[in-house]
Amino acid sequence: MNFATWITFFFAACAIAVSPGSGAVLSMSHGLSYGVKRTTGTILGLQAGLLLVLFIAGAGVGSILVASELAFNIVKIVGALYLIYLGFSQWRARVEVSADMPLQAAAHTEVPALSRRFLTGFLTNATNPKGIIFLVAVLPQFIDHNAALVPQLLILAATMCTVDLVVMHSYAFAASSMQRYFRDARAVKQQNRFFGGILMAVGAALFFVKRNPGT
Repeated sequence: MNFATWITFFFAACAIAVSPGSGAVLSMSHGLSYGVKRTTGTILGLQAGLLLVLFIAGAGVGSILVASELAFNIVKIVGALYLIYLGFSQWRARVEVSADMPLQAAAHTEVPALSRRFLTGFLTNATNPKGIIFLVAVLPQFIDHNAALVPQLLILAATMCTVDLVVMHSYAFAASSMQRYFRDARAVKQQNRFFGGILMAVGAALFFVKRNPGT
């Protein structure tokens, strides 16, 4: 892979990562609720899901999903339902208040285990049909079919995940910097409902994603 191809993919990866989506919403939600350090587990899960989708697209399986209406609809429905479930869970998240601290300084959302945060991130990206469609359309443009496929996929995967790690942590940091404004139970509950509502809306929007845009 020559430098011109790589740098073009680098800028494409930046555009993909910065564009708002379920991963960005999840990073901001967890950043605001749990802080940047704990959100790293969620973001690593997002990268694992992103890697799965990238290698599915690179191996040609993604083309089958896009070509098969049944397979695509299964992935789409699973992804949509998962995001709606995730949003509903966020909406109903329990707000804890420490008994030995003033209410204004002690309210917070219960923090899930690291494994659950990782799995949440993984499933968010792995079940996203829009990501599969995009990578199936874009990835072939950066692959030299006269060269070995695996080394190229590894380079593209490392580039995309590095960019996405930085961007998602930036989203989480920006959100966590507002934690001081969400210290009382009512504010935390409103925050949970806001991000929960967005996740449910993104999930509902996935039902309208078409297998072949324009048809």
